Amino acid sequence: MTKNGKVFICGAGPGDPKLITLKAMETLNNCDVVLYDRLVCKEIIDQIPDTAEKIYVGRSIGDPTTHQDNTNNLMVEQAKEGKIVLRLKGGDPFIFGRGGEEAEYLVEHNVEFEIIPGITSAVGSAAYAGIPLTHRHFASSIAIVTGHEDPEKNEPVVKWDKLAETVDTIVILMGIERLESISHNLIKAGLCKETEIAVIENGTTTKQRAIKGTLSDIIERVKRAKIKPPAIIIIGKVVSLQEKLSWFNK
Repeated sequence: MTKNGKVFICGAGPGDPKLITLKAMETLNNCDVVLYDRLVCKEIIDQIPDTAEKIYVGRSIGDPTTHQDNTNNLMVEQAKEGKIVLRLKGGDPFIFGRGGEEAEYLVEHNVEFEIIPGITSAVGSAAYAGIPLTHRHFASSIAIVTGHEDPEKNEPVVKWDKLAETVDTIVILMGIERLESISHNLIKAGLCKETEIAVIENGTTTKQRAIKGTLSDIIERVKRAKIKPPAIIIIGKVVSLQEKLSWFNK
């Protein structure tokens, strides 16, 4: 590794600014440049010191894949100028955040780095909605999957049929726009149409909304409520506890 700067690949948490870790805030207050994503909340961005350069590198749906190349190059360029770089991502960088790919790129270019975990929306949004992902009576296993796979893949990697057979709780990130297809695939794989499902929009924020239903009627409920990304989907018996344990929206 070089003795130049250093990159901190860091998770900012799921939305509530108080859920960012102490280590992340310490790095935020001592870095030279922050490369931040679309899902990092404004309250955290506002706390970046004036002495640090802020660079927005968020990618929206439909942006070209070369966008990630630009981010990778920026990390390397800034670090090789001797700067402390904070690569700030929503949620956790290693849960569908491309943090692993970015770390690989830094290794290839001899740039020192450190990973700072963050609370993923899969866990944070579920907790704020009152849904325990595991429960002694309902669920002993979890799968966290993406509903938005890389379009360059030749075929989908998520094995919906296997998930339906083996996992108690399924958490889907970035899947709201494919909810109809996901529900159809899970029913086709053998899940009962009355399996409970929850969709949580803007989890852990003041705009949080939780919509509950079943695999057979959730599409209509989501359309009626006009749910939009960012949102997570939770499927399984644990969803039955949502109304009983709901605390945040109260």
